[in-house]
Amino acid sequence: MPRVPIQILQDEYYRVLLPTGLPPERAALVAQRLAENQRDGIYSHGLQRFPAFYASIAANGIDVRATPEKVGGLGAIEQWDGRMGLGVWNAHFGMGRAIELARSHGLGCVALRNTNHWMRAGSYALQATEAGCIGICWTNTIPLLPPWGSAEVRIGNNPLAMALPPAEAPMLLDMAMSQYANGKLEVYRNRGEALPIAGGYDADGMLTRDPAAILAARRAVPMGYWKGSALAVMLDTLAALLSGGLASHQIAGQGTERRVSQVFIAIDGRPLADAGAWSATVKAIVHDLQQAAPLVEGDPVRYPGERMRQTREESLRSGVVVDEKQWAALLAM
Repeated sequence: MPRVPIQILQDEYYRVLLPTGLPPERAALVAQRLAENQRDGIYSHGLQRFPAFYASIAANGIDVRATPEKVGGLGAIEQWDGRMGLGVWNAHFGMGRAIELARSHGLGCVALRNTNHWMRAGSYALQATEAGCIGICWTNTIPLLPPWGSAEVRIGNNPLAMALPPAEAPMLLDMAMSQYANGKLEVYRNRGEALPIAGGYDADGMLTRDPAAILAARRAVPMGYWKGSALAVMLDTLAALLSGGLASHQIAGQGTERRVSQVFIAIDGRPLADAGAWSATVKAIVHDLQQAAPLVEGDPVRYPGERMRQTREESLRSGVVVDEKQWAALLAM
């Protein structure tokens, strides 16, 4: 696949976004996030997702100039209303405010309601590491998979992200509640590739590695089967309770995914341990992981986020990988 410099990719996103009415600083933030997703190898939330994201700005009634409004709070916990604003902007604000609270209280929690799709969960957990904090965040979604024990789509995929500093080599967990997120299924489908392991059921109720069959049946399997199903329900419930917003079944009643509920947590651990001790602990854990004998020769065990860091470094050296058709579509917009 061809590669392009990340700044050129970011500039093209900005060019297309600015005429939508987005204020320049918001268009710049979205363009940056989209380019960073492609840079880090998260292709499902870069060029692949952009046309749908672009269309949703008008179709979902998003107010591109709305600013979150505080509606409640108690100490380190605050509740905010996203006022149907741009999801990427609202999420950036939410984690930013959680970081501010963590500076004062050691921990900050911002629960946000009436917001929209934030694109990549890991962006906001990584935002916390850039401030020297631990970041945790999750969102609920429109129902996308069946709860364990049913074939009916009833629960959200509810992505969860956690990130640990240092910012230059963070540990990052960014996962949906299904074995493969819908975006990842689309990536495999578009490439004409089978999944490495079964990721859901086909129309006949059989476990399959065929991403197209899973997407058509709308039966992605929860990760860990009943465990992933239960975690999805808990994350949905916590997001709705803390924010005072909608749960997944209520989001479904709107017909499209909007007015979702999200939670952002930042932990400033600096008062608990000096930077050297913190770094030494992380390095010792990573070293121990990497000493594990690999199942496949030449494919070593990685810490969470290591592949992302390697992809990022290669992208910055050689350019960001782009799908030729998706890149041409962006240039033509």
